[in-house]
Amino acid sequence: MSFPPLSLADWRPTRDTVQGYSKLLGKIRRALTPYQPHWYHVSLHVNDTGLTTTDIPYGEDSFYADHSFAMALDFTAHKLNINSSRRLQLEVPLTGQPLAAFYGAVMDGLQTLGVTVELDEAMFADETPGTYDAAAITAYWQALKQINEVLLQFKAGLAGETGPVQFWPHHFDLAMLWFSGRKVPGVDPNDREYADEQMNFGFSTGDAGIPDGYFYITAYPIPDRFIGSMLVEGAHWHSEGWQGAVMPYSELVEVSDPKQKLRNFCHLVQARGASLMQ
Repeated sequence: MSFPPLSLADWRPTRDTVQGYSKLLGKIRRALTPYQPHWYHVSLHVNDTGLTTTDIPYGEDSFYADHSFAMALDFTAHKLNINSSRRLQLEVPLTGQPLAAFYGAVMDGLQTLGVTVELDEAMFADETPGTYDAAAITAYWQALKQINEVLLQFKAGLAGETGPVQFWPHHFDLAMLWFSGRKVPGVDPNDREYADEQMNFGFSTGDAGIPDGYFYITAYPIPDRFIGSMLVEGAHWHSEGWQGAVMPYSELVEVSDPKQKLRNFCHLVQARGASLMQ
């Protein structure tokens, strides 16, 4: 399958609206899910129709609760699904409703399922009407599910520890971590966030620094001779605000085998980083 055009200028209002919806799901998951290193407990995951919180345990002691629920943004039917292990199901249509209205519908739905969650309501109080272009979301979903597939394949072929392929609502990006197995010199080895040498591979729809969709690869800490090493055609090194390898999403739209080009980009930079993290 080809990668559809995805210029952010064509769908930014819709992206921003759906990002607000996804941030609410992330905050709910964070509030009710036990802590995991590298903030794995606040992310969403790609499923067969969109983005999901996966199962969230709920009860007085969530570690052993017999009740769970999951929330999913369905980009094929354009609705939010809330499913409970108690066989209760609720739906909230995605229409571009204001974030405050979406928040109210979701919280009311959770209460119907017997779920209470405390959030900072002020974060979701925006009553400005949003935008929901179903065709734009369909194009984004066609891209996202293919990128997720490539990252899963890439992850499966790596030696060493890797994190899950996961979606981060705060930046609206899909990413995964690879760990070299070494500790960072001078950092407390018990620091669960910063002690491990690692690389990050991801896809962003665009932001203030790079105003269109792009793939990125970063390293922590950045090894000597990493920045400036060889990249695949169309990729470049980024140094404004953060340092890493970047390949514009547009590079995949016209090529005959976009998945292979993305795999080549990831493998080349990972191999270079791994060779320097020794």
